[in-house]
Parts: sequence; C-alpha cells; structure tokens
Amino acid sequence: MRKFGVALVAAALLVVVSGSNAAAQLAAAKDGPIVYGHHHLNTTNIAAQKKFFVDTLGGKAITIGTNNTEIVEFPNVLIFFRANQAPTGGTRGTTVNHIGFSVPNLRQMVDKVKANGYQMITSTEAPGREVKDDIAGPLQPGGASIAFALGPDDVKVEFLEAKQQTIPITLNHVHFFNPKNAEMQAWYVKTFGAKPRNGGAFPAGDLPGVALNFSPSTEPVVATQGRALDHIGFEVKDLEAFCKKLEADGIKLAVPYRKVPALGIAIAFITDPWGTYIEMTEGLDKVQ
Repeated sequence: MRKFGVALVAAALLVVVSGSNAAAQLAAAKDGPIVYGHHHLNTTNIAAQKKFFVDTLGGKAITIGTNNTEIVEFPNVLIFFRANQAPTGGTRGTTVNHIGFSVPNLRQMVDKVKANGYQMITSTEAPGREVKDDIAGPLQPGGASIAFALGPDDVKVEFLEAKQQTIPITLNHVHFFNPKNAEMQAWYVKTFGAKPRNGGAFPAGDLPGVALNFSPSTEPVVATQGRALDHIGFEVKDLEAFCKKLEADGIKLAVPYRKVPALGIAIAFITDPWGTYIEMTEGLDKVQ
C-alpha cells in the first residue's frame, strides 16, 4: 500500500483556511454513475493557496465531516490540500498538465489574477493563437478565448471564456499531456465511461460536469504523485462493485476499497498506465 494514499483519511485532507460548515456541492453527481469529484494538492503554503483559490478565483472555503476538514469548493469540483507536504514540482511536466475553469468574463479574471500578484503564462502556453494582453484569442471564429496562470506551487490553471455562463466560475476541464494521448483517451473512455470526442484540437472524453482533454506531448511526462497536483478524483456510485470490476479487468488497486467514517464516504485509489494517481470516492457529494 502506498503510504500517501492512506493520508487522505487523516491529515492529507487538511487545509487551514477559514470556512463555514456546509454540504459539499457536486451538482453533476446526479447526472451519471461517474463524475469528476476533486483535485488534491500538496502544499506547504496554506496562506498562498487561500489567496489564490478563495480570494482570487472565488472558491468557497467550507468545512466538512466530523473532523471539520477544511476544503475549497467550486461548482462541480472540490479542492483538498495536503498541508505541510512540499511538492516535488509543479503540474507542467506531469501527466496532468493543468486544470481548467470557465468564466463569463475572461478579461475581468485575468486582471484580478494579475492584481493579486500571480504570473500569467498565456504567451508560452497557447501555441498557434494570437495573444494580446495575456489573453489568447480563439483558434477559429466562434471559438473561446483562453488564458493561463501559475498558481501557488506552480499549479498551472487555464481560464476559458464562456460568455453565456451565469455563474462566476466553474470547473471546465482536466487537461492531460502524454506522448500517447490517443491511448490515454481510450483508457479513460473504457475505465470511467467518458464519452469520446474527436475532431478538435485534441481528443477528449466527456463526463457530467467536466471535459477530460488529452494533448500530445513531445516530451516525456512523469507521474503526478508527490507533485503539486498529487492526484485527481472521481465520484463513483457503488464504488465497491466498481473496484471489483476494475480488478477483474486487471487494474490493480493502489489503495483498496475502504470507508472513511469521519467523512462518511468510501474511497479507493488506482494509478493509470502513465502514472496519474487517481482517487475514487463514493458519497463525497453528500458530505456535510
């Protein structure tokens, strides 16, 4: 058993930010047997994380569970932190290159990110697009403008403009980089039931509330565990049965199915063939 996986049960979930007690909100959980659930970050600078994810991006600090675990909530994604765990590097160079949010007013978000002291990296991260004042224009007419920033611990974050969006910010995508990106797409389609989507700039797979994007990488990529984004998380209905199916399909559980009484959930971990550490939960959407 990987000792880091067990840490989710206890200190791995802790983040010292002020928060009100509330129910975790994963609205998309009602829309499918498997949806996206959470990002889990390593950090030694909680104050910086709070400034970025809460004060700058507009996430909500809440506490959940009988142990008052403090997390940050966005529509359709929860962010957990392992405090006092120095990451071995940022997200770039790993299988999960960045996480993405959509916002209705990209200029407003970029200006806020810059005003709060964070580095915009759009000019180096949006090849093939015209970049003006840290915003990359659409690849084609009618497409979306995007921008990239570096958060604390070099977590790369993309912002995508969705002008018709009625809420200030929401989860949009998780973006994988891999020399074998087509194989990676096929694995997530088969394993998690993502709906394949091809024909765009890169292959993708859709689950309720999130797009899983798969870009080709000309450079080798490394595993996520220990990096700033340690693992990604999916919320799964009937997780115990799902874990048995994974094992029957030859996928080894890095951390076996177990219940976490303090949160009232069940968890298990696997690692994809390219090193992405993945947590699966059941009941995270109902945690109070």
